[in-house]
Order: sequence, then structure tokens, then C-alpha cells
Amino acid sequence: MRTPARRTAAALAALLLCLAAAPATHAASPHRHRAATLDDLARQHGRYFGSAVDNPELADTAYSDLLGSEFGQTTPGNGMKWDATEPRRGVFDFTAGDEIVNYAHAKGLKVRGHTLLWHSQLPNWLTSGTWTADELRAILKSHITQVVKHNRGKVFAWDVANEIMNEDGTYRQSIFYKTLGPGYVADALRWARAADPNVKLYLNDYNVEGLGAKSDAYYALIKQLKAEGVPVDGFGMQAHLALQHGFPNDVRGNIRRFADLGVDVAVTELDIRMILPADETELAQQADWYGKMTSACLAVRRCVGITLWGYSDGHSWIPSTFPGEGAALPWDENLGHKPAYDAIRNALTAARS
Repeated sequence: MRTPARRTAAALAALLLCLAAAPATHAASPHRHRAATLDDLARQHGRYFGSAVDNPELADTAYSDLLGSEFGQTTPGNGMKWDATEPRRGVFDFTAGDEIVNYAHAKGLKVRGHTLLWHSQLPNWLTSGTWTADELRAILKSHITQVVKHNRGKVFAWDVANEIMNEDGTYRQSIFYKTLGPGYVADALRWARAADPNVKLYLNDYNVEGLGAKSDAYYALIKQLKAEGVPVDGFGMQAHLALQHGFPNDVRGNIRRFADLGVDVAVTELDIRMILPADETELAQQADWYGKMTSACLAVRRCVGITLWGYSDGHSWIPSTFPGEGAALPWDENLGHKPAYDAIRNALTAARS
């Protein structure tokens, strides 16, 4: 039996009314209200906000998931160093570095390469050998060329020469300096540029955030390299700070003077440690320092980004290296926010407004 037209129309109107009154559910709705991450906020200033990671930490799913969602950049803590990439002369192993690169790209993170040339974590075959200048130069050129070529297009920057200066501004007496003299730094930069014309090339060190003999030495070196046409694109300030040693209050001016040389500046390994056990006063001071470092970078256009050296106290290098110290990062061992996290966020937000 056919239903009268008026009954059909009434039923349709009632159905539409019910549908209009029903609460809307959309699979994408939670993402509409997702809080901005630190990297989201940094991107609004044309910067990145990142965290280093070491290979064993990728197995900590909660940790690696948060790394992949909160940050926009990562640095392999150890997987690209010489002892990992060339454990035997001429025999290269890119397994560790590739694991982090593949993870990063799957999560949408860009990667800083770390590091091509360092006095530490060198393989025994290199440090125990007796090399002429020509032999060591060939070894160094081969290492840099092979590692950079393997990662060409996968990393956006390299820490080419890492920690080459002493605190007084003299060259560290590494195997490279003692055998090759200071010219090895320019050679390393040129070889890296030849292997990847598009990657950014950095010098990187600690205790260079403020004005002083060590940062002065890097300033003079970069000025000299630029004048000689040597490819140097950036200066990395590690920023391994400690509450008991004071804050580098001239950090903003120091960042600016390096930027004025025509190079980018990055905060590359930021953590701020304290004497344990941590108390509320120390955590508040730490938060203030994290905010100041963030604001200092944002104040100079050529400060391109900030990288934490790990983001959680649960995976920090500090306690094993500095016994009795720690609590250095913006997340605690349980991946909870500390006051430092809020201070970073506030600095990023305040600068935007």
C-alpha cells in the first residue's frame, strides 16, 4: 500500500530534525583542538625546535612517539660519530645513523648530522696508529667524503668540526691538530662541501654561549674562514649549562655578533643541569634559564633553531658524566612537564605576540 504524500513528507521532516539535533562526531575532530607543540610554536618564528636521540632510546615507544610528535628536528647522539661509522679503516657501517634518519623521516623530522670531526669517540685503529701528515689527511678526507655522500639529501646540516678549541681559545691538541696543523678545519669544510653542495656546514662547541676567550677564538676563526672563501655556514652553541656555574647573560649579543659574520647560529645541545636532589627553587631557576635561551635565539633572525640534548631526564647523559648532577631537561623521567617546559612555551608564545 502506498503511503500518502503528506505522511511521507512529515516523516522526512521529523528525521531531518532528529539528525540536526544529534551531536556531530567526526574522526578528525580531536586534531582540530590539538595543542600547539613546541615545534609548532617555533615554526611560527621560522625556527625549528628539536631533540637529540640515541639509538637505544628508539625502543622506548612512549619516548620515541613523543619525540616524533612534539619536535620538528632530531640529531643522532652517537650513531654518526667516527667510531660508529668507520669502525675499521675503509670499512663503513651506517646502520646506526640510518636507523635514526629513517625514524626521523617517517615522523616528519629533519636531521642534523653529528659529527664528522671530533677528538673523542675515535676508533682504536685511528688513535693507535702512527700517521704522516699525508696519510692522516687522506684518511680524514675519505671519512668525511664517504659519510657526507651517504647522507646527502638526508640531513640539512653537519657539525663538521666539533670541540676544536680549548677554554683559553687555543686549538685543542687533537691527533688532527698535532699532525696536520690548524688548516685541517678548512680542509674538512671544503671536503664536506664537495661531498654535498647543499648541506649547511657548522663548527660546534660548548662554553661558547657567552663572550669570552673561547667564543672569541671561534669568532676570529669564522671571520678568517669567510675571508678566505672557505665554506662555513653556521656556528653551533651547544649550551650544556649548569646552575652552579651561572648563566651567560651576554648570550643574545654573542649570537648576534656571529650572525653578523654572515653565518647561521643554532643552539645545538641544550640542557641545564643542577646539583641533586632538585628542589623547587632550582627548578624555577632552570625554567628561567630555558626561557632566556629560547628568547635569545628568537631575538636574532639568523638563530635558526634549538635542539635539546634529549628531552627527558629518563634518557639524559648528565648523571653518568657528572655524578651527583642531573634533572637537566624539560620533561621528567615519566615524561611529565617540568617548569622548564612551560618557560620554553611561554617564551615562544610571548615572542609571537
